[in-house]
Parts: sequence; structure tokens; C-alpha cells
Amino acid sequence: MTSIDQQTLQDLEFTTIQEWLQDFAIGVTSQKRLADLQPIPQLGDIQKELLKVKEFLTIRTTGEAFPGLQFEELTKELILLPIHGSVLSQEGVVRIYRASELVNSILHFFDKRELDFPMLVTLNSDVYYTKEIIEAIEKVFDTKGAIKDDASTMLLTIRQQMQVLKNQINRNFEREMRRLVKEGLLGETKEAFVNERRVLTVVSTHKRKIPGSVAGSSKTGSLTFIEPQVNIPLNNELELLIDDERKEIFRILKQLTADISHHLPLIKGYHELLVELDFIHAKTRLAIELEADLPSISDEQCIELIDAVHPILWKNNKNLGKKTFPQTILLDKFSRMLVISGPNAGGKSITLKTIGLMQLMLQSGLLVPVHPNSKMSFFQRILSDIGDNQSIENELSTYSYRLKRMKYFLEVSNRRSLLLLDEFGTGSDPDLGGALAEVFFEHLYNKKCFGVITTHYASIKLKADRLKNAINGCMLFNTETLEPLYRFSVGQPGSSFTFEVAQMNGISLDLIHEAKSKVNEQKVNMDKLLSELQSEKTYLEKLNKEHIEAQEVAQRTKVHFEEQKKRYDEKYKAMQENVAINNSFIVLGKKFHQFIGRFVTKSRKKDINQPLLEEIKKYISVEKSKSEEARRLETLKANVGVPVKKSKKQKVQVEKKDPYLQEKIVVGSTVKLIETKQTGTVEDIQGNQCTVVFGFLKMKVEKEKLIYIK
Repeated sequence: MTSIDQQTLQDLEFTTIQEWLQDFAIGVTSQKRLADLQPIPQLGDIQKELLKVKEFLTIRTTGEAFPGLQFEELTKELILLPIHGSVLSQEGVVRIYRASELVNSILHFFDKRELDFPMLVTLNSDVYYTKEIIEAIEKVFDTKGAIKDDASTMLLTIRQQMQVLKNQINRNFEREMRRLVKEGLLGETKEAFVNERRVLTVVSTHKRKIPGSVAGSSKTGSLTFIEPQVNIPLNNELELLIDDERKEIFRILKQLTADISHHLPLIKGYHELLVELDFIHAKTRLAIELEADLPSISDEQCIELIDAVHPILWKNNKNLGKKTFPQTILLDKFSRMLVISGPNAGGKSITLKTIGLMQLMLQSGLLVPVHPNSKMSFFQRILSDIGDNQSIENELSTYSYRLKRMKYFLEVSNRRSLLLLDEFGTGSDPDLGGALAEVFFEHLYNKKCFGVITTHYASIKLKADRLKNAINGCMLFNTETLEPLYRFSVGQPGSSFTFEVAQMNGISLDLIHEAKSKVNEQKVNMDKLLSELQSEKTYLEKLNKEHIEAQEVAQRTKVHFEEQKKRYDEKYKAMQENVAINNSFIVLGKKFHQFIGRFVTKSRKKDINQPLLEEIKKYISVEKSKSEEARRLETLKANVGVPVKKSKKQKVQVEKKDPYLQEKIVVGSTVKLIETKQTGTVEDIQGNQCTVVFGFLKMKVEKEKLIYIK
């Protein structure tokens, strides 16, 4: 069970969160529930509420086409429907119609999505998809929410008669008005409406010239409103028909109400579902507004906030265009009491309030503005002592009030309590108050509770350092610019920077030096040591961050270089292969160019070119044999390691010695390309790759493509 401490809700400004939530709600019921929102007593209920909001947040942030939650509550209709003979208003019937349409759309959305949104689907248990209510209402109402003319035979007859009368009244009126305009008896406006009847605006000096019924006059009395005599009986009849229409509509609505009342449990389900979705949706809209998420929930007591921001401060700073510094804080069974020290206005109280407000929001079923990798748990009690809470009524000073709160904390705290104590121990003599605060701190520690404490007392900082499961932390301060950094650092206590803050606020150095002379030298030296330690730690953190960033840049550069090298090597290899192919084509081209030069075109001898043709034929045969041999070698190379069944003839060929003496090739050997017969010198050998110099050309060639010369 969670014990709700009202003072804690006030201290942590939870009421501001409630006000924001109310602004996001549509209906009055949800607004009231959100105004009364508090931490939920049961752990299981808290988890269900959080999962509902998380599922709705997923719907809203992933672009799912969820129906718009625009509805009016059915509170009045649910009161009337159980009463026999009751009649719903036209507006009430339209509200039920729209609720039925909306719920049908919601059910259609969740159809076949039970696995995606299991918690939200459970809300639909008391409703089902049906068109019966919609169809019954559509027989009576049109799309604009008005009663149809043919809602009943009687209503149709009445309205037809009314229309005939209205047409006749208008024709009579237009005729009378045209006549009187010609005679100059009407005022500038010519006509008006009095008691929903169309009347003539007659200049008062001529009112006796016009037959009819006087319906009134203008404020000045210069105009008299007269209903033409010819329309008086027609208007009287029209009023009777209007009364008949009203009675028939009442009868129709009564019958429709009786028909709809058969669906009372379903309509009640409509109301409950829409109100609940409105309640959850308001929480979801707040989560979107605050960029909040659901941290993982631990069964063990712990608070691990990553990039947490105080929502009220974050929103205010956002509106002002200012930056809010996120905090990362860890409390677990090994460091369950955190003592935060540091300068005033450095962010100690905000850090403490951030932890407290995060916990209140989570246990009230709200998502919190932290990184989703954060981890939180639940506490039975969340207790705070923040600010100057004097009580004039009970004649309590700040210190007396704090002592009463501390007495209460000592009575009720246990291992499932979270204490938030701001400016712990202040309000009395520093030495005596510090001693008492140290005792309180140790007793609270022994109760195994979790706590966050801000203080300036050195005794509390030292106590936190000595206790096994307590830890110091500080708010960082720039000793060069004398400005707070608003960043939290865990592991060491912080200096209060009393004299530095005084200097920052314009206190003269003479006064500061005089004050230092009055303070115990050891205390000044201790504060100075803390200041220097914090400065050095900040510097080391900066160096470490720069080193990590440099490593990341170097690693990225290395990967980029290796990828580039691989691409260039592949490109170079392809170019070398193209060069070899092109060289072979050049050699062939030169050879055939010689053949062409030797070819005789004009001669009386018929067989003069026969020797040349034979030579060409022989050359082509040799070149073809070379190409086939090269292809054979490529095939053998591709099939290395693959067992091949060979004939006896093939075995003999394989067992023959290498005809090209390729095993003799070493650096400095003279070799010849099998394909082009070019001669070159081996400059380097890497595995099976030889770097060969052919005149001015240097190429990488596999050994299989070379013939050893010498």
C-alpha cells in the first residue's frame, strides 16, 4: 500500500501536473478525476495504468489512424433512460448516436490488434459493435440532427400543411408591402419580426390607414409594427399547427426513447469507455508534451534516471528559449542514501525535486521525461521536507516544523520509503543543528530507507562517506567563471563555494577576506580542498570526454580508409586486367597490320598471296591454341580443391612436368606472357601474384599466365 503524504504533493508541485492534465481532458468526469489524481495504492493497478498510457502513446506517435475522441458525456441520458415513460431531448438522442458511431469506430480499430494493445483492448469488454441504435435514430433524425419530416405520417401531414400556410402568408405579406411602399406609408426597414410573426414597419402617423393588428412600436415611437389583417387568421392557424408538431415530436421521441432504453447496458458501456479513454488520452497528451516515456520497472528498490529533467522547469525553460540540463542519477541497495552538496543556486533542490516528482508521476500512472533505458521501482511512502514551511496557526517556526516532520519520518520510515530532505539540518545553530542532523541521518540510514538529501553540513558529507550504503554527490561549479554548471556528479562531496558565490554577487574582496579570517582555518582549507578536487575532476572528465571523442573519430577514419583502400585495390586490379587484354589486342592488331601490308592486290600471278594466307592461317591456329590453353588453366584454377574424376589420359597429362617452368620463377627472372608473348622482368612476388616490368609498363600477373625464360 502507498501512503499519500499531502505535504509531499504540495512540496513537489504535483498540483501543477494535475492542472496540465485537466487542460488536456475533454469531459467533466475526466477533468475531475485528473484534478484528484494521486499515487495509486496497489502496485498491480499502477502497472496497468502505465501500460495503458504507453500503448496509447504508441498509437499516437506511430501514426495509427485512431478515431478522434470528440464526444459529449451521456450523464443526463443515463439518468433518464431507466425511467419508464421518460423522453430524451433531441440533443440527448444525437449524443447517443455520435457515441455509438465513435465506439463502433474504436472497436473496428482494435479488431485483430489484441496482441498490439492488450491493455486498451480490455476496456472494450462491456461494449460490442452494433448498428441497431444508429439505425433506430436514423429513422427519426437526419444528418444535421433534426427530426425528419417523414419520422411519422402525422408529422409529415402537419409539416406539409404548415408549409402551405407559410407560403400563403408570405405571398399576402409581399403583396401588402409592395402596395404600401408605393403609397409611402412604410419606414426604411419596411418589415420586422415580432413574436415570430412577420409584420410591417409603418410610419406611426399613418398607422390608422392600414388594417391589421398592432404588434408593438419602436423605442422612439416613430414606427408602428402592424400585422396585415389578411394574415391574422393564417398565423393563428399556423400556431395551432406548430403546437400539433411539437406534440407529435414529443410522441416520436418518447417512442424512440423506449426503443433505445432496451440498449441501456450498452449505452452505459459507451459512456464508461469514452470517459476512460479520455482519461488515458489526457495522460498521453501530457507524455507527448513532455517527451516522456515508460522506464523499465524493477521489483527491487532502485532509481536509475538517465537524462531526467524536471518537467515544470523544462517546460518553463522551453517557453523562454532556455536550455534545461538533464541529470543522470542512480540509487540502489548499495547507494540508497544520496547526499548532494554544492553551491546555492547550483541545482541541488531541483535535482532532489526531479527525483521526487518523477516518482510521484510514475506511481500516479504517468509517463516520465527520462530516457527509456531508465529504471524505476515503487515505494510505499514518499516523504519530503522542502522549503520554509512555517505555521502561523500552530505558532511553529521553520525549525520546529522540520523537527515535527523529522519525528514523523523516524516513526513511519522503512525499507520501502523514499525520503526527500532539502537543506537538511538548517534552521538552528550550525554546530548544534549539524550534530542533531547527523544523528537523524544515521537513524534514517539504519531504517534501510532510500533518501536524497541536500546539505551544506560537512558532518553529513563525512557521514555519507563513512556509511557503506550511502554516497556523496555534488552540483558542479565553474571556478574560473564563478558560475554554476547545473550538472550533477556522483562520488564526492561538493564545496558550498560560499565566498565564490558572494564574489559573484558583487561582495567586495576586502569583506570576503575579512570573513575568511574569522573562520576556522581547517574548515577554510577543507572547503578549498573540495573546490580544488571538484575543479580537477571536472578537468579530468573533460579530458576523458575529448579522448573518447578522438578515439571515435580515429576509428571512423580507419574504417573509412580501409573501405576506400579495398575499393581502390579492386579498381586497380580491374584496370590491370583491362591493360593486359588491351595489350594483347594491340599485339594482334600490329601483327595483322603487317599481314595487310604484305598482301598483294595487283598481280598477274594467281597464287602470289598463298604463302601469306598459309602463314596467317598458322598464326590464327597458334593464337587459338593459346586462348584455349588459357581458358583451360582458368577452369583448373577455379576447380582447385574440387574432386574431379579423371580419365587415364587426363592423369598422364596432369602428371607431366610443368611445360612453362613456372615453379622456377623468382624475383629477377625473365618471363613471357603466355597470351601476348611479351617479355618482361619479375620485380616482386606476393603469393601467386608477380609484379612484372614490360618495358615502360608495370603489371601484376598471376604465375599461371607466365612462361619462365631464364
